[in-house]
Amino acid sequence: MPLNARKTALQILNTLDKGHKTLDSILDDIMDKHPETLKREKSLLYALVYGVLRWKGRLDWIIAQYSRTKLNRINSTVLNILRLGIFQIIYLDRIPVSAAVNTSVDLAKRFAAPWVVRYVNAVLRNTVKGVHHITFPSVIDDPVNGLAVTKSFPKWLIIRWLDRFGTIETGTLCDAINDIPPITLRTNTLKTTKKKLLASLSKDVKSIHYTKYAPDGICFISPKISISELTAFKNGWFQVQDEAAQLVTHILNPQPNETVLDACAGRGGKTGHMAQLMKNTGNIIALDKDENRLSKLSSEMTRLGISIVSPKKYDLRLPCPQKAFPMFDRILLDAPCSGLGVLRRNPDTKWTMLPDRLVTSRETQIQLLSNLANLVKPSGVLVYAVCSMEPEENEEVVNRFLKNHEEFVIEQHVDDLTPLARSLMNEKGYLKTYPHLHHMDGFFSVLLKRTK
Repeated sequence: MPLNARKTALQILNTLDKGHKTLDSILDDIMDKHPETLKREKSLLYALVYGVLRWKGRLDWIIAQYSRTKLNRINSTVLNILRLGIFQIIYLDRIPVSAAVNTSVDLAKRFAAPWVVRYVNAVLRNTVKGVHHITFPSVIDDPVNGLAVTKSFPKWLIIRWLDRFGTIETGTLCDAINDIPPITLRTNTLKTTKKKLLASLSKDVKSIHYTKYAPDGICFISPKISISELTAFKNGWFQVQDEAAQLVTHILNPQPNETVLDACAGRGGKTGHMAQLMKNTGNIIALDKDENRLSKLSSEMTRLGISIVSPKKYDLRLPCPQKAFPMFDRILLDAPCSGLGVLRRNPDTKWTMLPDRLVTSRETQIQLLSNLANLVKPSGVLVYAVCSMEPEENEEVVNRFLKNHEEFVIEQHVDDLTPLARSLMNEKGYLKTYPHLHHMDGFFSVLLKRTK
C-alpha cells in the first residue's frame, strides 16, 4: 500500500509521544517497509515531521489561543493533528490553506468522534482567520517565556542558555538550530578526490560547496534523488557526516599500521574516517553494544572498500580487561550523550531530554573513559568527544577523569587540524563548535595523552 505522508506523519508523532523510540529509528523502520515511496510523499513526510518537532512549542501556543480545551486535556492524537494542520497553514506555502484544513479534518475522522472532528475543524479555521494577529510573549519583558514560545524550545533549556550566552546569543543559537541544516558529506579519499566527488554530485544537488574547516567535506541542499540512489554513494565515494564530526577524527589523527579502537562505533561514520586516514592499513576494532548497528557498520565498510575494521560487540559500561583487548595506539570515545548539540538534525530530542539526564550522562561518560584508560599504550592517546555543548558533558567530564587518572594530560598540539580548524580550540585544548557560530553541529572534543 502506498505511503500517505500526512497519515504516516501522525503515526510517527504519536509513536514519539510514547517515548520508546527515537525519530531516526522510527523513520528507518518505515522506509525499510516502504522502499517504493515516491520522492514527493517522502519529502512531504519529512517536512511535516521535522517541522512539527522544530516548532511544537510555538504551534502549541497558537493552539491554546483558539482552543477552549486546555492543551493538557486534549487527546494526544488530536493535538498532533492540530499541530500538523497549523504547521501546514503557517509554514508550508505550497500547500493551500484549504488543503491543510481539509486533510487534517479527514485525519480526525479516522480517529475521533464527530464532535472532536468539529472541534478540530473549528480550531483550524479560527487559526486561519487570526493567523496574522496572533501575539506572542515578549522576549524583552520575559526572555524565558518569550524565547521558549517564539523559538520553540523547552523552558529549562532556554534558562540554561540564557545564563551562559545572554538573550541575544541564545536567540541566535535557537534560530541556527531551527534552520534546516545542509547535507554534509566526507569524501572517501581511498576511492576518489574531493574535486571529483563535487563534480559528480553537482548535477543532482543545489548550492554545493566545500566545507570551511574539514579538509574533505562537501555541503549541499536539495538533492534531486535520495542519497542512497546517487551513483557516488553506490560507488562508496563518501559518507554522510557533519563537519564537526569530521574534525573529531582529525584530532585523533590515526596513522597507517597503528592499532586503533573506535569505542562507541555506532554505524561507522568515524570508523570509516579512521580507516581513510590510515590508508586502509593497520587494525581498527569497532566496538558497540548493539548487534544491529554493528551489522550496518560492516555493510558500510564494504561499500567504502575498507578491510581493516573488526566489529566487536561489547558493552563499555563493563570493565575492559587487558586480556580481552590489545593495547591501542589511539582510542576514540565518541560517548553516548544528551545529543543537545545535534538538535537541528534531531529535533525530537528537544522534547524528550530532561535536565537530570545531563548528570546521568556525565557519570556514564566518566565511567566509560575510566574503563578505557588502561587500554591506551604509554605515549598513546585517548580522544573524548560528545555531540553536546553542555558543561556537564564537556569540561566536567574531563576534569573528573584527569583528577582520577594522573597518567593522562591534555595534549594541546594537534597535528592534523588545519590552521583554521585549530582556531576552534580554546587555550585549554578543548575543541568546541556551535551551530550559530560555525554552521555545524555542536561538538566538544579533547585529546588526552598518556604520559606513563
